[in-house]
Amino acid sequence: MKTLLVMRHAAAVSALPGQADHDRPLSPEGVIAAGEMGRVITRLDLVPGLVMASTATRARRTAELAIAEGGWVTRLELEPSFYRASVEEVVTTLATAPEVERLMVVGHQPAWGGLVAHLTGEPVVMGTATVAVIGLPAGSWRHVLRVRGTLEGVHHPVVP
Repeated sequence: MKTLLVMRHAAAVSALPGQADHDRPLSPEGVIAAGEMGRVITRLDLVPGLVMASTATRARRTAELAIAEGGWVTRLELEPSFYRASVEEVVTTLATAPEVERLMVVGHQPAWGGLVAHLTGEPVVMGTATVAVIGLPAGSWRHVLRVRGTLEGVHHPVVP
């Protein structure tokens, strides 16, 4: 059995004139929410063995804050293909993931909501910093291409 945590990046600031979308930083609320979700995941005993994040500044920083605030001893891998990825591209990347029991991916809408629906058959509203937890009846990540998972929970940040 594998567990996949699908986390949308936390809230980001709007792009400044001339600034690339890829380089948008987190907003102050996003910084708080990313850290909060790291602590939530720790409290739920769902700490991942590996975090794979989009290279976009807001996704990378979300992952870094969740890891730090959750107190995880977890490796972070940046995955360039997650930025502007389709659901099919994400699933193909997951199928080549290292064999950890619990994997977290941090990325973007609309692919992340589509990924949850694709893997579970259930639509989920993936607001910023939301984490969907999916149980996959698979012994290896390569099986993600042909299994149907179960949505085990959806966790949203509470930001003042």
